[in-house]
Amino acid sequence: MAWDLALWILSFLAVAAALGIIVYQLLCLSDLEFDFINPFDSSSRINRFVLPEFAIQGVLSAIYLIFGYWLMFLLNAPLLYYNIRLYMSKRHLVDVTEIFNQLEPEKKIRFYKLGFYLSLLCIVIYRLVVSSMEVILESGIASMAEI
Repeated sequence: MAWDLALWILSFLAVAAALGIIVYQLLCLSDLEFDFINPFDSSSRINRFVLPEFAIQGVLSAIYLIFGYWLMFLLNAPLLYYNIRLYMSKRHLVDVTEIFNQLEPEKKIRFYKLGFYLSLLCIVIYRLVVSSMEVILESGIASMAEI
């Protein structure tokens, strides 16, 4: 059960990091929309975090697959497929020359990802609490048996 708790703690940290990346990208796009930042700075700031977000999503999906959490893997599979498809077609980076034309679609994609990561965060927090309670109760029962 301790491995289960470690998995959910790692999962919580990964989802929180991915959520922070998405929020940062949305802030950069909003700053660009309201003309607080120039297109070059905005696209370079967004592009800096695209591959780490993809890596977090891939590692998280792989961990769920390895440890046998099939439902969590299947929940992550569509976003993982979308990220792989974007990367393979070389459309994963924001183009500085097309950023104003692609502003609304890019924001929409990130809002969908934000919703996905928020719902995933709720599931992970629930599983983290359940797993920690199992560890606490298991250790409490073991200490009661020693008395």
